[in-house]
Amino acid sequence: MRIDVLGAVRALHDDGTPVDLGGPRHREVLARLVAAEGRMVTTDTLVQDLWPVPPARAVGALRTFVAALRRALEPDRPPRHPPRVIVTEGPGYTLRLPREDVDVHRFQDTLARARRDPDAVTDLGAALAAWRGPAYADVTASPWAQRERTRLEELRLEGVELHARILLDGGGGADLVAGLGAHCAEHPWREPAWELLARALYRAGRQADALATLRRARAMLVDQLGLDPGGNLQRLETDILNRTVPPEGTPAAWTGPGIRLGPRTTVDLARTLALAGGEALVRSRRDRLAAIHAAQRTGDLSLTARIIGAYDVPALWSRADDPEQARTVVAAAEHTLTALGPDGPADLRARLLATIAVESRSAGLSTTEQKNAQQAARQAEDLARDLADPALLAFALNGVFLQSFTRPGLAAARDRTGAEILDLATRHRLPNFAVLGRLVRLQSASALGDLDTATSHANAADRLAATTEAPLVPILTRWFRARATAARSAEPGGPTAATAAAHYRAAEDTLRTAGMPGLHRGLFPLALLGLRLLHDRPAPTDPHLDWGPYRPWTQPLVLLAQNRREQARTALAAVPEPPRDHMQEAMWCLTAHAAVRLGERGTAAHAAAALRDARAEHAGAAGGMLTLGPVARYLAEAEACAGSG
Repeated sequence: MRIDVLGAVRALHDDGTPVDLGGPRHREVLARLVAAEGRMVTTDTLVQDLWPVPPARAVGALRTFVAALRRALEPDRPPRHPPRVIVTEGPGYTLRLPREDVDVHRFQDTLARARRDPDAVTDLGAALAAWRGPAYADVTASPWAQRERTRLEELRLEGVELHARILLDGGGGADLVAGLGAHCAEHPWREPAWELLARALYRAGRQADALATLRRARAMLVDQLGLDPGGNLQRLETDILNRTVPPEGTPAAWTGPGIRLGPRTTVDLARTLALAGGEALVRSRRDRLAAIHAAQRTGDLSLTARIIGAYDVPALWSRADDPEQARTVVAAAEHTLTALGPDGPADLRARLLATIAVESRSAGLSTTEQKNAQQAARQAEDLARDLADPALLAFALNGVFLQSFTRPGLAAARDRTGAEILDLATRHRLPNFAVLGRLVRLQSASALGDLDTATSHANAADRLAATTEAPLVPILTRWFRARATAARSAEPGGPTAATAAAHYRAAEDTLRTAGMPGLHRGLFPLALLGLRLLHDRPAPTDPHLDWGPYRPWTQPLVLLAQNRREQARTALAAVPEPPRDHMQEAMWCLTAHAAVRLGERGTAAHAAAALRDARAEHAGAAGGMLTLGPVARYLAEAEACAGSG
């Protein structure tokens, strides 16, 4: 079966016959689940999206629509067997279909592949040809569908231009003139489209028409927008006049899709892209760095400071996704801060200091770098409070949060920071920071073992994410719900360990393509290890598990599970002190547990000393995504081992 939404919403059986989806509301429910791209959509969100003013029995009506869709999509499902396509998950529903079976997902994946690999141009052409009309064409009145239509139309236009560019770069494209002419007529403000049309005309031997096209583009931009053409158009005009256009098969210089942007616009776009996750998040990091370099080349110190400090994207995890880029940003911020001097504009200095604090993620920093980052966080907070700027203070408090992992046992302090961020964001309508505040408080409640409070924050974060278009949030809350299932699996009458493992695996599937390697690497194996420890079972020994940055602390327990006791002792002796990050309590508890198993009293005593201030917390739960169980359990066994003999 496949589902198509690039045009009117429809579903087709494997033999191509249509599925009777029912009425408009049924199709909209299915379409909304498609738009979530495999993430759970809460019942509350679905109700709000379906009805501007929900009727009294909206939830019951929604359940009726879902039940009918399940019957239509899985007509042969036996009674009392769980559905496999639209599944109930937590407080909502998830569509479970391979991405290649949904046209919009297939299109987005093909576009992403073509950006990286020109050999995908044929697949991109086929994906573009599969569009039957505007996305979600028969879901006309819903704001969520209008937002998706706008987003996907921009991707389609990018795809059209990328397809043409690859063909032209490869020496073809003379037959693109008619299509690109229509494209320019329909979207006259897209400079790359005019460039491509001129190149196609030149390739077809129509030099005069190519020059006329570029002059028409120039006149339109100057007369109607007051803008000069971008550098690419100007260079192409010169090359055509001089007959120095690169020969066939020579790729044209191009840094990516879209209109020529200056550093201010680039960094603003990067901020927006960062919230989308996946390929967009990866691109946003690249664009941000490009904007900083462009600003530095101008020699304008104030502009450079504003560009560096403008990327106030909320950050939740204490390990950088791209450490090299983070170091580059910090170095640029520190250099610019020094150049501004202590008497420089307070708002610029505060944003630069907050940037240093946010980008100096605690994992992997030297002692000096940690101290500098913590000092930057405090100074940014002080300046922001003096300036009485709520958005700036929220950004500064994000830095305070990320620099609050100085030792184990500080969940309560982080919760206070999260509460202030949430209060600021709520009062001053800063929706992205409201999401951050909820997630910080979710993490803190998780660390303190308060699953009810953490669940309320997770649900609130999901609701906010639905209105702020933050697709990464449901990925994080899905992990939290898997963590909660794991904790309950150790309680009498709770779910089985196998059920908890399945929840972790489903959460892992969503995180893999989220564009957050600093969070992703090693998380799933660590979650499985925590689940096994909750049930007093040995560590998993699957050689294919990638333990990532957690390997030094997990290796002794993996070796013990393989009955390699002396090698485990050697590995334990080599274990360093954990980085001061979200997982420090977990790493200390793993060290303590291995030391107890091996009878290493000195190591057990060292771990116990580190863990005493965290005795009320749960190991690994500070990130809200997994748990090894109460710290008190590991502390007690470490103290008993250290005091024995």
